[in-house]
Amino acid sequence: MAEQKWPDILWLVRHGQSAGNVARDAAEAADRPLIDIAERDMDVPLSELGRRQAAALGRWFGQMPPEKQPTVVLCSPYVRARQTAQYILEAAGIGPNDLIFHIDERLREKEFGIMDRLTLSGIKLKYPELYEQRMHVGKFYFRPPGGESWCDVILRLRSVLDTLTRGYRGERVLIIAHQVIVTCFRYLFERMDEQRVLEIDRNSDVPNCGVTSYEFDPHVGRKGKLVPKLINFVVPLQEAGATVTTERDIPAAPKS
Repeated sequence: MAEQKWPDILWLVRHGQSAGNVARDAAEAADRPLIDIAERDMDVPLSELGRRQAAALGRWFGQMPPEKQPTVVLCSPYVRARQTAQYILEAAGIGPNDLIFHIDERLREKEFGIMDRLTLSGIKLKYPELYEQRMHVGKFYFRPPGGESWCDVILRLRSVLDTLTRGYRGERVLIIAHQVIVTCFRYLFERMDEQRVLEIDRNSDVPNCGVTSYEFDPHVGRKGKLVPKLINFVVPLQEAGATVTTERDIPAAPKS
């Protein structure tokens, strides 16, 4: 049997509801072009509901036997992701000396460049030519000025896969990041194409504090691989009475 190169289990978690999610909803409901929030996107904190969601998920991890709990946490540097990690670990009763914790800038939100903080109506109003280009090219390949396409995000996540196989084989890894990051990881792990990943994105948003997980199966493929176990799992939130939310992140361009 070839040496295992993957973690034993990998959990992908989107951060809890943020103040930016709430602000976007308000702006779109009022048909305003700009989302009214003062912070930089990377500084937007969790909402009160987001904190409850993260704590509920943390209690789910805390109910696991110690030998099943995360041994490694990789986290986006954005405040809402770091706060989610904090509330999860505190509620789980997992201390800083119980695992490896790293902030990894490769897990940051997709960068939207000049479209940052704009609603759908704002993009149409301010950048009609770019809006038309995006609708023609599709979000997988379209790169707004100063921002990233999904392909750009996937490129940086490929190096995260190298880190997982090089540094965390046999570990239990929890990644806390953003909606696009979770979806793009699925593209990589499940070997999707553009059509399939965009179909998933159109049909459903990644829930705040939803869990997508993969477990290593030595009998799949030539040397074993990570296989899907949970997809957008929100039962811990429902059982704790925390409202499940699926709002898009602030700078997100509209779905198509």
